[in-house]
Amino acid sequence: MQTLVILGSIMMFLAVALGAFGAHALKRKLSADMIKIYETGVQYHIAHGLGIILIGLLADQLESPTLVMLAGWLLFAGIILFSGSLYALSVTGIRKLGAITPLGGVTFLAGWVMIMFAAL
Repeated sequence: MQTLVILGSIMMFLAVALGAFGAHALKRKLSADMIKIYETGVQYHIAHGLGIILIGLLADQLESPTLVMLAGWLLFAGIILFSGSLYALSVTGIRKLGAITPLGGVTFLAGWVMIMFAAL
């Protein structure tokens, strides 16, 4: 599904840009703990951006295009919730933003479960 490949590519572009921003601009401004949190966001962003691309490439081989699209959008939402909350937490220092992170993790898991069901 072309939409997912495009969406995943945009997510990968942003992951690389945000990773570079963290490595160069934020290293001098954030504590080591906050940098580690930021880097965790980048790692999950990359993994699930690639996941969206992979899902888009595999979509035609799976039985349920609806579940495939749902899975891709769930991974996208997971990036926003999980990685986005970690980016915001690390830059602002507002610890309450960490409460959003597990919602993103659950959203990632739901996306992968949808792929499993689509493959059955």
